[in-house]
Amino acid sequence: MRNLPDILFLAQFAATLFMTGLIWFVQIVHYPLFASVHAHTSSDAFRTYENSHANRTSFVVFPPMAVELLTALAALFPRLRPAFLSQTAAITSAVLVLAIWASTGLLQVPLHNRLAANPTAATIRSLVLSNWLRTALWTARAILLTNVFFHAIH
Repeated sequence: MRNLPDILFLAQFAATLFMTGLIWFVQIVHYPLFASVHAHTSSDAFRTYENSHANRTSFVVFPPMAVELLTALAALFPRLRPAFLSQTAAITSAVLVLAIWASTGLLQVPLHNRLAANPTAATIRSLVLSNWLRTALWTARAILLTNVFFHAIH
């Protein structure tokens, strides 16, 4: 794997594995702890916590999410798709990453904004529940790209 399509695939694969691990941590550990923080702090303190969380998280998640998006879209072009990645797998990968971005923009970001404005236990529950969609989508991407990777090296 030494040409540009292979390098782009490896970047996509690495970013996806990173984000899959991160989303499982967020889903199982981090987001559920929001309820505890909310229960033990004032609304003002939780707002401060939420704003800090959102700002810090952006620096961690935006770069690999951008790499995923750009490399998945690049793989839709035959000249940028490695020979071992089928068109069907490339399309599936792109659809999954677009669904992740849609979920993030349409569900999770608005819920975080609601928490920053008016934190409630119900909004925290909605965030935890809605985030299962991203967890499933990233897991599907990881499975798909791992399968492609192992078929490529054998």
